[in-house]
Amino acid sequence: MKKQSEVECRSGKLTKRVRALLVGAVLVLSLTTANYAAAQAGPATVFLGSAGTFAVLAYAGVTNAGPTVVTGDLGTYPIASCTGLPTPCTGNGPGQVNGTVDAGDVIAQHAQASLLIAYNDAKSRTTNPINEDAADLGGKTLTPGLYKSATTLAITGTLTLDGAGVYIFQMGTGLTVNSGATVVLSGGATSDNVFWQVGSAATLGTTADFKGTIMAGTTVTLATGARLNGRALALNASVTMESNNITIPIGTNTILVVLPIPPPRHHND
Repeated sequence: MKKQSEVECRSGKLTKRVRALLVGAVLVLSLTTANYAAAQAGPATVFLGSAGTFAVLAYAGVTNAGPTVVTGDLGTYPIASCTGLPTPCTGNGPGQVNGTVDAGDVIAQHAQASLLIAYNDAKSRTTNPINEDAADLGGKTLTPGLYKSATTLAITGTLTLDGAGVYIFQMGTGLTVNSGATVVLSGGATSDNVFWQVGSAATLGTTADFKGTIMAGTTVTLATGARLNGRALALNASVTMESNNITIPIGTNTILVVLPIPPPRHHND
């Protein structure tokens, strides 16, 4: 009887410990989820799928002149042409890619398929749009949200994005970022949560400093010295670069993994 009581006692204590650990794990997960949701103001993010690893992705080829540095993958599909970049591109530089180069292969094909889905997702968002029709966003401070123009958007001077959360900019035609224009992130805003869905061409002017993922319906052009912390993704045309610095944004979202509780160890009496 004494031995049975000891076993029951140990069993009861183990059950309480397991319950406590489970409650703790659920509490941590709940708090993390709540904090994450609270931090992510604005619309839901745009899932890029396999296009997410690409700093530069084109449909009709990538052209580079000058010592461009791309940090992230670079690809083109179905047209495999790429010049002024490392093998398998022609010209053997002077551009540098700190990532893989996929020209006309199945990896670039899958990335283009993912880009089409992401582009259509961003284009179809309709919840609480803020009208910026044919606006110049320079000089403005914007918080997370969905910003919409039936025609063009431009940036002259400085655009400030203030606050943690998702920013989606929809425009029916082109995006023009003028020479020397800057996008500034503050208050927890991050490049990986900024998306520019461009109906036609996107152009970054000389020495512009831009943030976010550009998903252009046609071309993406970066003039001399323009910098992009984000992605240059061209759905139906080419990407042109000249002495640029393009760096894929690092995601800030953390996934909490709660490991299962290990089984109890049996002790021999």
